[in-house]
Amino acid sequence: MVTSSLNKTPAQIFALVFGVIYVAIGLIGFGVTGFDGWVSSATAEKFLIFPVNPLHNFVHIGVGLLWMVAANRHESARRVNVLIAIVYAVTAAAGFGGLLDFLAIPSAGSADNWLHLGTSMLSVYFGTVGAMLMPRGRTMYGPG
Repeated sequence: MVTSSLNKTPAQIFALVFGVIYVAIGLIGFGVTGFDGWVSSATAEKFLIFPVNPLHNFVHIGVGLLWMVAANRHESARRVNVLIAIVYAVTAAAGFGGLLDFLAIPSAGSADNWLHLGTSMLSVYFGTVGAMLMPRGRTMYGPG
């Protein structure tokens, strides 16, 4: 059952918005890379300032779909936000360590590493303290 956005918590809204963004980025990325060279470390193909390959696009679509599915319920959105925060923190650390060539993230200085770190920080916020915070005068279930 889909509920209106007025009845969604910040954890759910974050998961839905970031899910849609990540799926869109993955789909657009396939327009840049095509479907060959799945684990190519060549960074000639870029989506804006981010080097991409088809595997990287597929990962973005998968993460986005996970967020979108989890957005339907508060508890699942909160847990998935925390899970993705952990995965993206590890991914950022691996990227800063130069270990993600197979995802077309070439080095410690790649913009992808900073994007992954930022995504991790936002996701952990919306999976923990920011998961239920609502504007003054509103509860999780609508106007106060």
